[in-house]
This record gives sequence, C-alpha cells and structure tokens, in this order.
Amino acid sequence: MNSEEGRGKEKDNRKKEEEEKLEAMRRRLVDNLEAYLLLKDNVREAMLRVPRHKFVPEYEQRAAYIDRPLDIGHGQTISAPHMVAMMCDSLNSRKGIKSWK
Repeated sequence: MNSEEGRGKEKDNRKKEEEEKLEAMRRRLVDNLEAYLLLKDNVREAMLRVPRHKFVPEYEQRAAYIDRPLDIGHGQTISAPHMVAMMCDSLNSRKGIKSWK
C-alpha cells in the first residue's frame, strides 16, 4: 500500500468513527427526549433514522444533537429536537397516509 492509499484509508476510518460518534449522540438525544416527552414509536424511529447533523453546517454538526435550535445560515434556524418531535407527533402520521394532492 502506498502512502496515498494509507491516507485515504485513514481518512475513511476517521469519517466512520465520526459518524459512529454522531449516531451515539443521536441515540442519547432521543433517550433524553423520552425522559420528558411521550414519543410515539413512529416519531422515535424517525428521530433515530434521520441524521440531523446532515441538515446543519459542518461547524454545527456535533451541536446537532443538543436540544436547542441551530443556526443554518441566512437568518434561519433548524428547530430544537424536542420541538421537531412535538410537531411530528401532532401530524398523527402513520404508514399509508399520503400527502396533499
């Protein structure tokens, strides 16, 4: 293996480790939300599946799993996770429901 391949593997490993850390942070956030919100199964599953850190600027990715709104630029924010959970819950969504026509 040449040094360029080695650097590529090292970069891939760091990226994988970072994704694993973010996944663990996401699980902890959802567990913490369940401590004071009654999350329906579908809302809980959605919050565990959706990688919130991919919707914020790179410098905010680790903060994505703190229960607070985050700046996403241009004077806009992404809502705090507890608010997202409450909004999703109020939709009463379930499998088989179709969007507006």
